[in-house]
Amino acid sequence: MNLAIRQLGASVRMFVLLTVLLGLVYPAVVLGLGQVVAPGAAEGSLARRSGTVVGSSLIGQQLPGPQWFQPRPSATGYGGATSGATNLAASDARLTKSWADTKAALLKANPYAVGAPPADAYTASASGLDPHISVAYALWQVPRVARARHLSTQRVEDLVQTHTQGRTLGFLGEPRVNVLELNLALDSLDPPGSLR
Repeated sequence: MNLAIRQLGASVRMFVLLTVLLGLVYPAVVLGLGQVVAPGAAEGSLARRSGTVVGSSLIGQQLPGPQWFQPRPSATGYGGATSGATNLAASDARLTKSWADTKAALLKANPYAVGAPPADAYTASASGLDPHISVAYALWQVPRVARARHLSTQRVEDLVQTHTQGRTLGFLGEPRVNVLELNLALDSLDPPGSLR
């Protein structure tokens, strides 16, 4: 009986010690280190406009109106609390109908765009929260955005090129554009409808 009580006491002490170390001390050290090394990333890569948080550059969001660049479609409605895809096979009739409907809506909303919309314009990402679009999709939207904001297409194209991010480590992935960062830069040029 005495041995069982000693083992129970040792187990409780170890439980408390590990809870304090791994549940409090370790997360506090990692958070503090993150605040020193990369404060923006540690705070969630929040994007601000005039001091007000308008989103995170890590989560896609859709803004209404032709004056904004639009992200990829989302199966989750851009809600940051959930992520995921439709989980439908590429051969599923519902998915191909969704693609066709989205493509038709894009063509209607972008009557001045040249050519067909790029694939990422009407196909959702696996997470449904992808904050990036291809450079081709951003450039495809330029005529609509420039017209809605009464800017030259060249000025808006230059903005897209300025906000194009290269391949990760120089060879991973494709060049891409963060939609929220691009819209923030666009809004600072000419604010006919602010983000918040």
